[in-house]
Amino acid sequence: MTPEVEDAIAEIRKQYPGNAVLVGEDQHGGACVIVEDVPIGAPYAQAQSWIGFHITHACPYADTYPHFLRGDLRRADAQPLGESLSAGTQFPQPGVVVRGELSPRQAVQVSRRSNNRDANSALETPLIKLLKVLQWILSR
Repeated sequence: MTPEVEDAIAEIRKQYPGNAVLVGEDQHGGACVIVEDVPIGAPYAQAQSWIGFHITHACPYADTYPHFLRGDLRRADAQPLGESLSAGTQFPQPGVVVRGELSPRQAVQVSRRSNNRDANSALETPLIKLLKVLQWILSR
């Protein structure tokens, strides 16, 4: 992993000291990351979800996009998940290899791209993007 990716993962681990943070290095110096047991709750039926994302080797110059949540995510009010949330996708599980490939988790994809971001500022690290995505999810 590049030093920038390692720093981003350290920042995420610091934010979530009680959560398992699974990391799988990709072939280019980036990493797939899953933070387990993140509180979500209302408006969702589940109290917690994992959240996964890919930090590319181009960190901090690339957006951390998309994010993924547990595959069985549903709203407590039985309404559809809504725009920018796509069920029926998969996200690779770092460290779980089946037949030579990372075994995927069933997932809901969260599409929240950051347009016009300034990679030279500290305004959007992978951690800050994660926190923004979680805030958006809970505002639904």
